[in-house]
Amino acid sequence: MRRAAIVGAALSDTGRVDDTTAHELHYQGVTRALADAGLAKSDVQGFCSCGTGALPPVELAEYLGLRPVWADSTGVGGASWEFMLEHAAAAIAVGQVDVVVLSYASTTRADLKRGRRRANLSFGSTGPLQFEAPYGHALIAKYGMATQRHMYEFGTTIEQLAEIAVSARHNAQFNPDAYYRDPITISDVQSAPMIATPFTKLHCCIRSDGGGAVVLASEDRARDCAKEPVWILGTGEAISHTTMSEWEDFTESPCVRSGADAFGRAGVTPDDIDVCELYDAFTGMVLLTLEGLGFCKKGEGGPFVADGKLRVGGELPTNTDGGGLS
Repeated sequence: MRRAAIVGAALSDTGRVDDTTAHELHYQGVTRALADAGLAKSDVQGFCSCGTGALPPVELAEYLGLRPVWADSTGVGGASWEFMLEHAAAAIAVGQVDVVVLSYASTTRADLKRGRRRANLSFGSTGPLQFEAPYGHALIAKYGMATQRHMYEFGTTIEQLAEIAVSARHNAQFNPDAYYRDPITISDVQSAPMIATPFTKLHCCIRSDGGGAVVLASEDRARDCAKEPVWILGTGEAISHTTMSEWEDFTESPCVRSGADAFGRAGVTPDDIDVCELYDAFTGMVLLTLEGLGFCKKGEGGPFVADGKLRVGGELPTNTDGGGLS
């Protein structure tokens, strides 16, 4: 089995890009990532993407001028690109392809602003969602419900949750591409407009436009790339329910299973990790993910994050670019 590495990565223009389409952002991200790797479009054999167009890999590959012989468009929400990275690494490992590009782009903020798209409540209203969406049980309410359950069961405080947002903004000051870079306090988070209990506005990820791309390569090709390769040591994936309200335990996400698989395959433990990058749609999910991955025991996430551990310079710098909260 061959090793796979990340050999290139880049962002498209980000933030407020009202006059740019998602396709153009894909082009920017892919072109810049290939340049970062020292590769050309003709080197690309595999392509991964979802969420743009009716047939994302086909439509985007055509637009980008790629002719892949392997493609993936797995769509499982926010974790889709982690799933696709695992699939791409597996395709490289068995010799199907040598170079794969993963691309993401979104113009949701601009589309809503210009009336090209209306906000939906919970990714549409089919299946089990049809029994929740009409009553206002939108996505943010589901995350709020899970977080409130954690507060009820384990005594997690709103101040501890707010520290996650404060830490994210602290980290964002070092990232010139962050949407918001000004520091905030726990008081700022608590006094922001309430969105869905217990979340105020500053507990929620921002809505912005942008995208990015990552280039993976086999060990043989990685040696010839422009940058030092970042080897993929271990991956894992898991899914559970369409809607969070169907989770058997609101305080435990599928990352418990996927994380255990990833650590096991990599041959490392949470104690070996120096920097952590997590999906931070809401502060509460950072807490659940830290617990689920084993960085602290279940129920102890509140005290774990309360003393600045997640800040750059802390014990476990997390979302060092400011994450989605910035």
